[in-house]
Amino acid sequence: MAKRAGPQQLAAVLVFVLLVPVAAISGGSLATRAQDKSTITMWLDSTSGSETAECRIAAAVDPFNAQSDSVMVEPRLQPNRWQATQTALAAGEGPDVVYTPGPAFATQVTEAGQFLPLDAYAEQYGWNERFAPWALDLGKSDGVLYNIPNQVETLALFYNQTLFEENGWQPPTTIDELAALSEEIAAAGIIPFAHANQEFRDANEWFIGEYLNHVAGPENVYAALTGEKPWTDPEFVDAISALNEAQQNGWFMGGVDRYYTTTFADANAALAAGEAAMKIEGSWTVADLNTFFGESGSEWGWVPMPSTSGDAIYDLGIGSTVSINANAENPDAVAEFIDYLFTPETQARLVVECGDSPASVPLEEDALAGIDPQYAEILVAQNEASAAGGYGYTVWTFFPPETRTHMIENIERLWSGGMTVEEYLQDVQTTFDQEVADGAVPPIPNRSLTG
Repeated sequence: MAKRAGPQQLAAVLVFVLLVPVAAISGGSLATRAQDKSTITMWLDSTSGSETAECRIAAAVDPFNAQSDSVMVEPRLQPNRWQATQTALAAGEGPDVVYTPGPAFATQVTEAGQFLPLDAYAEQYGWNERFAPWALDLGKSDGVLYNIPNQVETLALFYNQTLFEENGWQPPTTIDELAALSEEIAAAGIIPFAHANQEFRDANEWFIGEYLNHVAGPENVYAALTGEKPWTDPEFVDAISALNEAQQNGWFMGGVDRYYTTTFADANAALAAGEAAMKIEGSWTVADLNTFFGESGSEWGWVPMPSTSGDAIYDLGIGSTVSINANAENPDAVAEFIDYLFTPETQARLVVECGDSPASVPLEEDALAGIDPQYAEILVAQNEASAAGGYGYTVWTFFPPETRTHMIENIERLWSGGMTVEEYLQDVQTTFDQEVADGAVPPIPNRSLTG
């Protein structure tokens, strides 16, 4: 995190240098120039600290304010941003630029009539050509665009490369190889997976989604999400059984009890120290890996999460969405900022300076200079998967909210022996059917059109 201080300070200096000549040329003060602009508001989440939020202001908001002649963005650090946003929107208030935690959440707000349609702006600014089609389709409701998907994420298999080399282990490519390697690692007295959910119960969904997509296959997950196949089919039984076996074998942090009581920091420390060998997690974990492995002197590596077929599959997720508040006084001004936010240049700055995951816009390789090279590899791989159709579906992006909640909570009942795999999947199906009837399923882009 300390590495971000430099770019933030530099950005602040650059903004000041840019602003002063503009004000001088116009013959007015900075205050006068700001008063001539239309002010719009946005909230940045400061729940886990203000450093990341401040970095995003320096990388995106300040440069926009410096170059725009008509719009001034007024950012505010907001603890528990999503909860605060929900309350404000329900009261007809809230920020002009609205962030949600993802499409499943955005769908609920869209249905409540709290977002403005964006199709006219998409045509005006060329968003239909800039974004990957599947991503924009994910932001639509009844064919109308309301939400811009932000921060495309994926998951992968990370491993202690030094430990692997010392033991002669090769990164697996298939699920069978992963299971066999896990047995060998456990037999050596090492924890196969540095997994934990003590601080974040929703981490359960990372593993549920990976096993569904990589054992049953993304085509089957797509078929179930679109109602063409029930969640109780044998492919999904095999997938959840494989996940349950991994947990029952003690492969996740050494046992289910340790899985529930271990912090992310302790899990990462164990991985870096060679006490654990692997972890399945999202691209967001790279910064933590660099911190813990840098302290240990070991090196980490990554490969795509193994699959039944051995094909590389990248489950794609949307970390957030961006919309225009239906009560915004100047939606044109908000759209101007959103367009700037999603230019390749701005997205590249957010990646390099703040460690963000980029939206599904084309990024020049040169623009990513300075970030961790392995993280750059992951970004390239997920973008190629997005374009070629070699992707799966993360639970937090593509599954309706109640189904997602049942999956996360009931997997712990399965792990404790309180229900069977078949009962678990039947509950998923029952909940999913109700949400289909309620219209709560996020839009699922046509898979045949995304390759």
